[in-house]
Amino acid sequence: MRRRDVVAGIAALAGGVGSISAARASASDFAAVLARWDRDDHPDLKGVVVRVRGRLVAERYFNGENPDALHDMRSAGKSITSVLVGVARDRGLIHSLADPVERYLPEARGSAIGDVSLADVLTMRSGLAANDSVSESPGSEDRLDEANDPLAFLFSIPRAIEPGSVYQYNSLTAYTAGLVVERAARMPEQDFARSALFTPLGIDRFSWATDIAGHTKGQGNLSITARDMGKIGQMMLDGGRFKGKRVVSAAWVAESLTPRGTISSVDPYADGYGYFWYTKTLTVGRTTVKIHFASGNGGNKIYVVPSRRWVVAIASSAYNRGYGQGRSQDILLALLAA
Repeated sequence: MRRRDVVAGIAALAGGVGSISAARASASDFAAVLARWDRDDHPDLKGVVVRVRGRLVAERYFNGENPDALHDMRSAGKSITSVLVGVARDRGLIHSLADPVERYLPEARGSAIGDVSLADVLTMRSGLAANDSVSESPGSEDRLDEANDPLAFLFSIPRAIEPGSVYQYNSLTAYTAGLVVERAARMPEQDFARSALFTPLGIDRFSWATDIAGHTKGQGNLSITARDMGKIGQMMLDGGRFKGKRVVSAAWVAESLTPRGTISSVDPYADGYGYFWYTKTLTVGRTTVKIHFASGNGGNKIYVVPSRRWVVAIASSAYNRGYGQGRSQDILLALLAA
């Protein structure tokens, strides 16, 4: 297998603040940690990028991948849709998260999703009979993908529980959020992403899948490079700015990263869920480290570690493989322990 190792940055980096202020790691330390996964039994890890205090300090590619390869980060794209909702609200295109979906999708009026607030959509508390972990669920992702008319499919899904009451992971509500962005911005979500997010971040190459009706899949299937995944994390870490330029408001970043409910009982890799962004507190030695992250099938991650001013992006194609998520968390833990 071909592997490429690229290390850049400074000789020594502060590892954190407060109780972990004494921790220090060099770019070579990070490289040594990442090299451990050269021997991974599964040939589907693609790349890891580490940014510290705004600088790219280490990256490593595996199994023939290279820095220029576009990678489908699957449901981590939901978190990008969340950012775009924030940009649309900042610009007055979306008035309030208290607005019902039908304000932006009038044809949804009378359906189970129509009167659901955008806040409940973004927190996976729409109340729809949609659960991606249950193949028989009426609104599962597989059924959405197979639908000849995705909008009609969305509007046909019944209500199972009261909106706002229970977190239930599903792609249908993230698809709804993407449609809201499309209508509010009066352009396809991918075009709005290009002008409002990717261009300011210096992301000039990407691919975002569309459904059979031509709507951008706000629920995922965004392909970008591992480096560009890191840029998105950097923007979130810096409160909505990138290289000093405002991309999305600090208020939106704070809101979207704030957990709106506890999900640890249904997700072993997360404690809480915000607006399509996860949170978790990890134990590293004798300290704890709080992280926020975007997450996609196969172990695709954009980890944001505020206490250490770190971003760790992981590209992986272990799609539908149970070990993918655990491997990515193991990589992060190993880096934190360096």
